[in-house]
Amino acid sequence: MLLLDILALALETGPRPEERRLNVLTEETVVSSSPEETWAFFSDAANLEKLTPGWLNFTIRTPPPIHMREGTEIDYTIVLHGFPIPWKTRIDVWEPGVRFVDRQISGPYLWWSHEHRFEPLEGGGTRVRDRVEFLPRARWVTSPSVSRAVRQIFEFRRWKLQALFRESHEIEPRINTDQHG
Repeated sequence: MLLLDILALALETGPRPEERRLNVLTEETVVSSSPEETWAFFSDAANLEKLTPGWLNFTIRTPPPIHMREGTEIDYTIVLHGFPIPWKTRIDVWEPGVRFVDRQISGPYLWWSHEHRFEPLEGGGTRVRDRVEFLPRARWVTSPSVSRAVRQIFEFRRWKLQALFRESHEIEPRINTDQHG
């Protein structure tokens, strides 16, 4: 794993790029569970593996238990085209029951920030809103394929959330992976 740690240093994330350079994906899924149950599920970092497609070979490297809160850093590995890539995120915002934001510290993107928001619905259930800002490395070459992969990851996530919570209704995703500006 020493090689992965060295690679992680080379893949450190810089400051947030200009808004116009970022790709943005937004998605909403309604689950039938209560906001408390939904928050509890997302507060367990181990559940991230359940929400990630198998083709990424996603593995959490940080030893459990992981205590989620502002400042928590989590190490992962994904495998792309047979090559393991280290990924480290930090929880920048932690508002229990409402939202949290994780940001890539090092990994496959020049920039990655993911807001998870949870809204109670009248009559029961929870709306899970995801908003991801990302900027691929070598974007002039990789942007179309990376944007497509991010959409696929979140389509899988929506499907898996519905399966896990036995969802019966869904909000159409709003996906925008075009650059701003």
